[in-house]
Order: sequence, then structure tokens, then C-alpha cells
Amino acid sequence: MKEKSVKIGLVQLSCSAEPQKNLEKTIAAIRNAAESGAQVLCLQELFQSLYFCDVEDYRNFSLAEKIPGPATEELGRVAKELGVVIVASLFEKRAEGIYHNTTAVLDADGSYLGKYRKMHIPDDPGYYEKFYFTPGDLGYKVFSTAYGKLGILICWDQWYPEAARITSLMGAEILFYPTAIGWHQSQDAATNEEQYQAWQTIQKAHAVANGVPVVAVNRTGVEGEMQFWGGSFVTNAFGKVLYQAPHLEEQVEVVEVSLTQSDGYRTHWPFLRDRRIDSYQPILKRFLDED
Repeated sequence: MKEKSVKIGLVQLSCSAEPQKNLEKTIAAIRNAAESGAQVLCLQELFQSLYFCDVEDYRNFSLAEKIPGPATEELGRVAKELGVVIVASLFEKRAEGIYHNTTAVLDADGSYLGKYRKMHIPDDPGYYEKFYFTPGDLGYKVFSTAYGKLGILICWDQWYPEAARITSLMGAEILFYPTAIGWHQSQDAATNEEQYQAWQTIQKAHAVANGVPVVAVNRTGVEGEMQFWGGSFVTNAFGKVLYQAPHLEEQVEVVEVSLTQSDGYRTHWPFLRDRRIDSYQPILKRFLDED
């Protein structure tokens, strides 16, 4: 089989309270990565703003916009100019009172390929996303781009093997996870490390179980009481970490990922072949008790 690979650009940045400055900063980083050979650029979750979900504030709904809309139009022009694919996480205003945490995909010719709406919505201290986001209703999505079939999931989705499995079964060649996750500044170092390792391990497991590379791009910087932990990373199709970004620094990195290795790993470790799909009906229940 002829070797096929793609160069992934990871854009790990800190954000300010000014959306236009965040957009300009991100576009500069995209250009930087493209100059280094990146073909597919993945941006962090909700890159145009601070992570506003740390509080429940109605004023934050003003940050949302239509998709497609102004941001996708501008990013589409950049994608076309540079000949790159851009995976862009945005705050979508679908209609009055209906908002989503959404990722749009712009192809290398600048065309808008569509969007994925975050399916799993957290509601925890510092992550009050249920206040803002309606759960996704488009199902899981794979986008056929100039450089391969991209499976897009978002942040909290990354903890769910079901989401990774379904997206992989739909033909995704790489799983992408735009992310915004951090440490509360009152936490100790041991807790921080335990949380980061759990976050990375669950996603490495998605790569192993499905035989596809995984790309997770997180933000960094201090916002309110949260130190976003960066640590963006890329694995190969068997969960080996090919690159991990620093925790507390901005980083733009280009990592080459093989798309042909999946065939070898899936052949020698045939998890998909041996799935007992006839036995999985119980997973459709919330919990397997008498009720």
C-alpha cells in the first residue's frame, strides 16, 4: 500500500476578551503553521473568546454567531489562500434562544463543508455549558476533505468511547477534539497531573480501540480561577503519543501523521472484526438495574 500521510497543525493559544483580536491572532498562527507545511489546522475550542462557560451570564450569548457566518467566511478565505483545511470551533446562534457549541470545517479550496454540534454537554463547577448550549442534533459527523476524512468531536465528547467508535465506523481517518479544559488554581500538582493523564489516556484508548490517529487541541493561559492546561497532543493509530505541547505556553506545532498505518494496526489487532454487535443492546440503557 502506498504511504499516505497528512501534516497536522496544532494551534494552542491563550485568549483575551476581544473576539476580533483572538481571530486575528489565530489567523496569524494558521499562517505560521501553513508556512511550516501544515495541511490540516485544528483550533482550540471556542477560540474566539475567553471560556465564558465558567459563569452563567446572559450577556455572553452576544458572542454567538450564525454558522456559516462571518467567522467561517473569513477562515474560508484564509483556507483557500493557503490551501489548508481548517477545523474551527465556534459558538453558534442557531435561532433566538437556541445556541450550540459547534465546529465548522473549511476545505482547502475555502469551501464550507459543514458543521458538527457538540453532543455531550457538561455541567460542572467552572464548566456551566448546559446554561449556554443545546445538545447537538446533527449526530456524529465525518468530513471528506482534500487531505482525508476527518472525524470531528468536541471536548467533553472525548471522554465517551461510544462517540469515538461511531465516528470511526463512519469512516473517519483521524479523530479531532478541539478542547477547553484546565486546572482550578487551588488544585495541587498531584491532582493536576492525575487529571491530565486521565484526559490523555482516554483519548489514546480511542486511537487503540479504533485504529485511527487522534488529535486533541487545548487552550492555555489563565482565565478567572482556571489555568487551562494546554498539553495538546497527537497520537498515531495505536495510541503512541507523537507529540505533546507544553502546558503553560502557547504553541503552534506541525506533526506528520500516517493514514496508512491504520490498515496494519486494524489487521494485526482486529478489534473491529471481533466486535459482538449482537450483544451490545444493553448499552442503550442508562444503567443496568431492575428499573
